[in-house]
Amino acid sequence: MRRARHPGRTFAWQTLICICLLSIWQWGYDLHGSVPWLVPDLLDPYFVSKPSDIFEHFLTLSCLKSKLGVFNGWFNGEFSRCMVRSENNLWVATAITLKNTFFGFVAGVVSGFAAGLVLGRSDRLSAIFQPFITAVNSIPRIALAPIIVLAFGIGDTSKIVTSWIVVVFLVFFNTFEGARSIDEGFVNAARLLGASEWQITRTVVIPSTMAWVFASLTPAISFALIGVIVGEFIGAERGIGRLIIESEARAEASGMMVAVIVLMLVGVALSTLIWRLQAYLLRWQQHNLAE
Repeated sequence: MRRARHPGRTFAWQTLICICLLSIWQWGYDLHGSVPWLVPDLLDPYFVSKPSDIFEHFLTLSCLKSKLGVFNGWFNGEFSRCMVRSENNLWVATAITLKNTFFGFVAGVVSGFAAGLVLGRSDRLSAIFQPFITAVNSIPRIALAPIIVLAFGIGDTSKIVTSWIVVVFLVFFNTFEGARSIDEGFVNAARLLGASEWQITRTVVIPSTMAWVFASLTPAISFALIGVIVGEFIGAERGIGRLIIESEARAEASGMMVAVIVLMLVGVALSTLIWRLQAYLLRWQQHNLAE
């Protein structure tokens, strides 16, 4: 992703767009009675709530406010007592979901990268395993979530496995294509200089596939989060997905929107981390492209 030439101007436009969208969301439905053709039914507060109500619900779910609308004090112990009473408060739910996302993402990236590297460099293994990989990849991963929860229970393990199975194929296919597209001239030159297969893999194959791998990491982190949330929908004791299910059962649109907005912010933060890591590890490639 290219950097903006005028970051200040870009940020100003982004802020303006957010203000406009929030204003329409907050007060747009008030015009529904007079101009129903202009304001869609989707803005009905029953379905999507309002930003002001969502913010109030955020304060309650995060134990910053009591259900009576009074701010919980930090020094008088009200905040800590609320955290103990609410086992799946917003902070705990976000931490659980992030932890499972991290482990599922790391497991998926490592296993997908290793499998793609091995099969990408071996025509025989690729031919042997191709029909099996194609068959498993044809199964919608989300459809496996109930089976995974049934096999591993409603604990964190099932969420990690669901996240892993969503990520692994995405990373595998990118790594596989990257390993297959390596210029054999570099490999032959390394062999001519007396490099072993491990040295060729470490100094030629892996650096050449890194750009392909990083191209898959940004969508992979989002899919890892999706996998965890789907697992929490089906069965979980804690997590953001559990918060959404509980709010849906109580018909609280504001509670569901709090969880959705937190997921959006988490996704943006994780994607930004991946972009920063990619810019650091592949800075040599960006330098070559600039030249």
